[in-house]
Order: sequence, then C-alpha cells, then structure tokens
Amino acid sequence: MHPLEKIVQQNKLGKQNGIYSVCSAHPFVIEASLQQALDNDSFLLIEATSNQVDQFGGYTGMTPADFYQYVTEKAEQAGFPLQQLILGGDHLGPNRWQDLNAEEAMKNADELIAHYVAAGFKKIHLDCSMSCADDPVPLTDEIVAARAARLAVIAEKTAKEKFGHSDIVYVIGTEVPVPGGATEALEGVEVTAPEAARKTLDCHAKAFEDAGVGECWSRVIGLVVQPGVEFDHTGVIDYQPEKAQSLSKVVDDYSHLVFEAHSTDYQNPEAYKQLVRDHFAILKVGPALTFAMREALYSLCEIENEMFPSEQCSHLKEKMEQLMCREPHFWQKYYHGDAHQQAFARVYSFSDRIRYYWPDEEINQAINTLINNLSSKPIPLPLLSQYLPHQFQQYREGLLDGSPKSFVFAKIRDVLSVYADACKFSH
Repeated sequence: MHPLEKIVQQNKLGKQNGIYSVCSAHPFVIEASLQQALDNDSFLLIEATSNQVDQFGGYTGMTPADFYQYVTEKAEQAGFPLQQLILGGDHLGPNRWQDLNAEEAMKNADELIAHYVAAGFKKIHLDCSMSCADDPVPLTDEIVAARAARLAVIAEKTAKEKFGHSDIVYVIGTEVPVPGGATEALEGVEVTAPEAARKTLDCHAKAFEDAGVGECWSRVIGLVVQPGVEFDHTGVIDYQPEKAQSLSKVVDDYSHLVFEAHSTDYQNPEAYKQLVRDHFAILKVGPALTFAMREALYSLCEIENEMFPSEQCSHLKEKMEQLMCREPHFWQKYYHGDAHQQAFARVYSFSDRIRYYWPDEEINQAINTLINNLSSKPIPLPLLSQYLPHQFQQYREGLLDGSPKSFVFAKIRDVLSVYADACKFSH
C-alpha cells in the first residue's frame, strides 16, 4: 500500500492523520522541510506545479527529471530516508497552454504527464478544468473528466513501461480560485456543494472506466474541493467547520479517498487540526513558506544595515524591488491600485508573487553576500531580539546554532511545524 493510501485509510477511521504538501522549489524551503520531517520522523510530500516544472523547464528552468534529482540530492545531503520522501505533480494538465487550441494543449499535457511519471513522481494531480483557446467557458464536468482520464491512461502506460507496474496515486478536481491565492480582495468564499463534489467524482469514475483505466480508480486518493479557506493580498478567510460539514460527509461514501485542500496558507493552528478531522487530510502550503522566508531574509537585511557600512551590504531588498519593476510580468496582472499600493504588494502581499524572482542570479548573489556578511561576526542579541524575536528566543534556548541560515530555516519551520502538529504521522 502506498504511504498516502495508508494515511487516507487512517484518516477515514477517524484518526488525526493527514499530510501537508510542500509546494515550493526554493532550496531553503526544501531544506527546512527536510529538517522538519526528519525531526518528526514523518513522510514528506513535496510537489512541483505545472508552471514551475515541465518538459520545457517551467519558470524554475527544471524538467520533472531535474526536479526529482534536485530534491532527492537535497534529501541525501540531509540524511533523510528516501523511502519517506514522496514527490507529486500539481495541477498537471493543459494549464500552461491555455492560449492554444485544446488538442494542441492536451498533446503538451500528454507529454507533461509522461515526463512526471517517468521521472518517479508518485502522486499525480490531474487537473483539466481550464478552458483552452477554442473551448467553451466553463468546461462541462464530462469534458474535464474525459481529459483527466486521457492523462491517466498515459500515466499508467508510462509507469508500467518504466517500472513494470503502476503504484501512482491520483488526485482529481480543482479549487475555484487560481492556484496560489485569490487575485482580488475577498469577502468570502463558497464551500464546494456536496452535489458538485459527487458529480465530479461520478464523472471521473465513468471517464476512467470508459478510457480503460477503471482498475486504477481505487488509487484516486483525493478530490480537490473548496472547504472555505482562502487568502488574498492582505486578508485571510478562516476555516469555519460548521459550513463544511455536509461536504465533509461526502467522502464517507467513497472508501479510498479524502479531500485535498489548496490555499490553506495562513490559517490558525486549530483550523488545520479541524480540517484534518473533517477529512481535508491533504493540506497544500506554498506561499506561506516563501513569505516566511522573505520575512527572515528582509529582517536579516535590517540587521546587516545596522552592522555594516552601506558599501559592504547586500542591498537585497533594493535589488529585488528593482528586478520586480524591471520585469513585472509575474505580478502586474495581480497587483492593482496606485504606485504605492503596488509597491506595498510587491513586498508584503500574502499571495507572495515575489517567490517567482528568487531564482534570479543577481538576487542569489545578494543573498550570498548577506549570509557571508552575517556569518563573519556574531549577530548582537539586541538586534536579533528586535528583528527576529521568536528566533532570538529559540537561539537563547540553544535550539539554533546562530548562523544566518538557521534563522531563515527556523522562520520557515514556524509555518511547517503548525502543519506537522495537525497531521499526526505514523508509519
């Protein structure tokens, strides 16, 4: 039985079992996640999204095989057991090619799925919900399901050719907002209607059967729904369990699946525990991790400015702002308002579009300068208390070694630890 199938079964037995899914390619986030999972002796699920990683390189410049190698090498360096590492692909389908006609977009999606499966990804989210250039808007459930089943055929065939069998587990469905948080200010979100969830499941089950892959339906472990959690640039919509109870009961009728909840970033600790109790047992987290990383790095910049003359400093914050203004394509469709509001959002938005800019070479050079500067002499405790108060306390308790990276990783783990606490792992 796949580890995720075991977690699903334990959750359905009423145990506080779930798993969080780390959706980030940044090395600091990956390394902090490995440390967290090592300390918890838990499985670690890391997912690449279809815009991050594809057969053409995605925005990270990595193919699925590249990403697989990158993460497994990080795991080996950390001493993390590879049998406890699970790699997944998120929103795999024609998402990247919506400007093409459907058949052309789906041919790219076919190749995308084959690349992910051949590379060794074992959790595959099939998402064909988006309309392509010649499609109606929105697509019917039947069209979405038929396209997902088409991709499942390729996934199964690729796995059997490459590995001799298929143990891939699948997630289907999609949340209503765009991946990574809402683009407009939110007043509330509508919880997925139970009948809509059932229709999605019924259409996909039929489509899988019609496509000749009915035998893998039992390995569909998750349905993406909207449990009523979301965030926008400056606000968070908190989980309200009473509004999701009728949806929660839907999975009682399906022996092999739970719900997968996207955009769970920034919820309160108790909300994660309640989500897992209500069978939203796969919790996606992404922007909150790089948001915490940015907080840590920018706090270290403030410390650097107090400790070193300007000409020696990294000027990371200024360089990032210049880069984002010079190359606005990752944020300008999302951040509205006047120049001041846009400048605020570039740094502080919960949707964290800044995460797309961390791979830049000049930015990485600035981070190296920052870390080297702050590694050259001890950070004065009053500055640590001023700019990273929780990490100051952790350092005083002997939990951190005092290196700049230890403070960054600890900040990321502040987020991860809340998820880990809600997902009680057992082997």
